Amino acid sequence: MPFRFTGLPLEPFVSYFGMTDAELVASDVKPLIADSKPGYPCRITLEDAEPGECVLLLSFPHLPGRSPYKASGPIFVRACARQSYDGTDVPPVLRDRLLSLRAYDAGYMMVDAEIVEGNVVEGMLERLFARRDVASVHIHNARRGCFACAVDRL
Repeated sequence: MPFRFTGLPLEPFVSYFGMTDAELVASDVKPLIADSKPGYPCRITLEDAEPGECVLLLSFPHLPGRSPYKASGPIFVRACARQSYDGTDVPPVLRDRLLSLRAYDAGYMMVDAEIVEGNVVEGMLERLFARRDVASVHIHNARRGCFACAVDRL
């Protein structure tokens, strides 16, 4: 079963890219310099930032729908991000991480959830999407709980 992995859209973050550090901090955004790889996974490009690269740490509403599961949380975005990931291949940023998969129905109610190593994520996605009531799956990093990306059926 084919899936579509999508990073966050670029547009909500563009205004931050031209701000000074003081303006970012005043907007509850923390500018950082990546000091390791992996360690700073960009939620737009679905790539780890390179050491020395500027990233922004901010809170983002990754499940804004009207639901008891409505949620936001911390994410990293690369200051050099210019295009959102949109593809059928598992992004490499997911492969070496322990992942939490959360399956939602069309009303944003969680109907299933699993923990899986990133190198075998396709099999778990197939199992979750085999359920007719699953409209989308959100992937989070299991250890820190941060939103990673959304996955939809093709």
